[in-house]
Formats: sequence, C-alpha cells, structure tokens
Amino acid sequence: TGCNEMGGDASSSHAAQNAVLATIPLAAVLLFAVYTLREQPALWTPLATLALFSTGAGFLTHHLIWMVKDWTLKAGLGGLDINKKGTPLGEVKIPESLGIVVGTVHMMCVIVFQVYYYAVEDGKTDMYIVKREDYNAALAATIFMMFLGFADDVMDLKWRYKLILPTIASMPLLVSYTGSTTVILPNPLAMVFGRVVQLGLLYKVYMCMLSVFCSNSINIYAGINGLEVGQSYIIALAVLVHNLLQLTSESGAAHLFSIFFLLPFVATSLALLAHNWYPSRVFVGDTFCYFAGMTFAVVGVLGHFSKTLLLFFLPQIFNFIYSLPQLLGFVFCPRHRLPRYNTVTKLLEGKKENLNLVNLTLLITGPLSERSLAIVLLVFQVFCCGVAFAIRYSDVAVMFYED
Repeated sequence: TGCNEMGGDASSSHAAQNAVLATIPLAAVLLFAVYTLREQPALWTPLATLALFSTGAGFLTHHLIWMVKDWTLKAGLGGLDINKKGTPLGEVKIPESLGIVVGTVHMMCVIVFQVYYYAVEDGKTDMYIVKREDYNAALAATIFMMFLGFADDVMDLKWRYKLILPTIASMPLLVSYTGSTTVILPNPLAMVFGRVVQLGLLYKVYMCMLSVFCSNSINIYAGINGLEVGQSYIIALAVLVHNLLQLTSESGAAHLFSIFFLLPFVATSLALLAHNWYPSRVFVGDTFCYFAGMTFAVVGVLGHFSKTLLLFFLPQIFNFIYSLPQLLGFVFCPRHRLPRYNTVTKLLEGKKENLNLVNLTLLITGPLSERSLAIVLLVFQVFCCGVAFAIRYSDVAVMFYED
C-alpha cells in the first residue's frame, strides 16, 4: 500500500508540474495579447468571442478523446508504446489516431466563428477585412491533410504518396494567395541581382514545397510521448505572438486571419497534449502531424509570413537535414528510429545509427527518462523560437522583410 501511495503522490506531483509547464507559455501569450490590443478596441469583441469559442473547443476535445479512444481501439487502431517495451506499460495497447478529434473540433470551431464573424463583425473596420476565400481555402487544405493523415494511420501509405498528396492539398492555398511574389536580397547579392527579385511562379513553387515540408517535418520529429503535440503547441504560440506584433502593419488583416485560425488550434492541441503527455494514454497518429503541419503552412502562406514561419521551425529543419542520409536511403532506415529503452535503469539511451534529433539529444545529454527528454526537446523548441524572434526583429531582418 505504501508503494501505491508513493506512486500516486508522484503521479499527482507530475500532473501538477505538467499543468504548470503547459499553461505558463499560454498565460504569457494571453497577457501579451491583452497588452498589444489595448489600443485596438475594434478587435476586442471578435477576439474575446474567438477566445470563448476556442475554450469551448478545448473542453469538447478533451471530452471527446475519452469517448473516441475506445472506438479507435475497437476499430483496430492502436499500438504498443515501444519506448516502454519490457514494462507493464509496454504491454498495454494504446488508442491511436486521436488527432482526428483535434482536426474535427478545430474545423467546427473555425466554421462556427466564421459564421459569427461575417454575420456580426465584418465591415466594422476597413483595416481588418479577412477574406472569405482565404478562410475557405485554408479549411479545404487542412481538412484534406487531416484525412490524408487518417488514411496513413489506417493504410500505412508509402512515402511517395506522403509527398504527392500534400502537394495537391496545397493547391487551394496557391490559388487564393494574392500577396507578393518577390524576395528581398541582402548585400552583396543585391549588387548583382537587384534589391528586389520577382520570382512569379517560382514563388508559388516555393509555397507548395513549404506545405510539403511543414506537413512532414512534424511527422519525422516524433517518437516520444508529447513531442508531436508539444512542438506544435509551442510553434503555434510563437506564431500568435508574431501575429499580434504585426497587427498594425500593412498586412494586419492577414495576421488577424492567422489568429482566427490558430487560437482554436492551440486550445484543441492543449487538450490532446493532456492525454498524450507521458505516460501517454493515446497516440496522436499521423493524423495530427499532417493536420498540424498544414495548419502552419496555411497561416504562413495566407498570412504572408512564410519566411518568418520557417524561423520557428529551426529544430524541425535541423532534424530534417540530419535525417537526410536515412530518408534518402544512403543509410539503412528502420521503420521506427527510436532510442533504446534500458529496462534496468528505466531510461532512454541514444542510438548512433538512428539519425534524428531525439537520438542526438540523448547522445549529448546521456540517458534520460522519456518525460525528461520531452521537456528538454520542448525547452529547446522554446529557445529556438526565441532565437527566431531575435532574428526577425533585429536589424538583420531589414534585409529580408518588407514590413
């Protein structure tokens, strides 16, 4: 009984710590939002309404996951947690593909708020006019990717389809994009090619590639409880801060659209994180990874800050480059590029042959528990987002950004 009580106390302590860790960045962003919006009363009502809708979406997601996880198990969508192999937890089948709940509730929240916004708020200020076609194109792309991810969870699609289908899903974005197709070159390149270079169709190709990268980068930077949802949650909060800072710029309406799309995403992802954090009670599946990646691509493209978005993806970019020898087949690539679980120490150990940031971190830090490893990687994500802001809002940014 004493052991059970100690285990319960430790579990309660970890749960409290997890809640604090998750809500601190959200609280900081909300306080920053209140500060930045104090002189923009035209946005108080729509954003307060959006916050209310998003909060409801978060609670609905949390409740639905409890229901849907049993249904996915009955449908055969479940798997064992490989990082707990050899332990009692490693013998329990975990429900998979619960990202479908996040994607569905997010879609419902965005649509309901869209109806409210265009019926009540649209036209009250000329400065912030969010285009309906942007909304609809974004919904089309994210819904397509959500079902692609679910199809991957069910049918285990080959990699070539994972590259082709996001390309098709990005078409509504490219059709709706009405922003600049130019790039600003830094010195000394500007002395050769000119300060501003018009790329035209090549810029659309770049945006298409951005969609493919975002959709797959989260999927390959995964493998431990809480990492996929955690990194998405942090990136989304960072993007929201950037949107708030840019609301008074010439592209303020585009950044407002990004806020409309991301606030429900943050709320629903936080609900999923509560279930997916160590020890995970559900797996997010490829459904969430593809949906989250396309959500970021959508706001980056239609919000006209695709270059800034890539700055927030620094860990994902590094992980992709570091993984290339295995992804391209130059080095043997196992199905699961996971670390090794030591049943004696109950810690994860890095494997040199698995080329990803998860294993590299363990090789640098030494063995860690799965929970500690997730925290280290997410703290690194926060640090990289801080570096991204330092770059974006420094004198260096003048060489690359128009506003």
